[in-house]
Amino acid sequence: MNKIKSLYEKLNKEYGPPEGQWKVWCKRPKSLKEKEEVIIGAVLTQRTNWNNVEKCFEKMKKEGIDSLRGLYDLGKKDIKKLFPLIRSSGFYRSKADYLFRVCEFFVKECNGVKKAQGKKIDKIREELLGLKGVGKETADSILLYALEKPIFVIDEYTKRIVRKEGISNNDSYDYLQNLFHKNLFKNWRLYQDFHALIVISGQKK
Repeated sequence: MNKIKSLYEKLNKEYGPPEGQWKVWCKRPKSLKEKEEVIIGAVLTQRTNWNNVEKCFEKMKKEGIDSLRGLYDLGKKDIKKLFPLIRSSGFYRSKADYLFRVCEFFVKECNGVKKAQGKKIDKIREELLGLKGVGKETADSILLYALEKPIFVIDEYTKRIVRKEGISNNDSYDYLQNLFHKNLFKNWRLYQDFHALIVISGQKK
């Protein structure tokens, strides 16, 4: 019996379609605006919860600066102007720098999200991981949820559930990612829903 497939079936039966932030993150198809929201959110959600990130989006929208281009232009003028917009996410000084670099990457290096989506997964993952403040979880969240690349995101919730379900005691990022890839069909839609359900389950337990 494939324990990973069984886990997906169990979570899907228990929780159904992903709710909350995942309504947008797992939405198909997404608008360009929604993809940009995922990219911004993937940076801001580091070391905080989604409620705090939503407060940041409220401020951004109120100021009319909730796009990659808008945040990049503002940060280019003065990085400190990003501070009040993202203060609610915590660690706002360092996150302002990280967010600016990610926005700059998509605006200047990729010439937009659409062209970034056309890049090969290994290439763009390497480029994202080269940005300050972007680790594997953040990079893979952007790749999976915004750019619709088939790569499974490993976070603390994933590590906990694989131990709890007796799937693996090895919680290294690369090992678990390979384990999910080997035991599931290579499908970004499946990966999106499965990872979202893991997080939902972890937050409710």
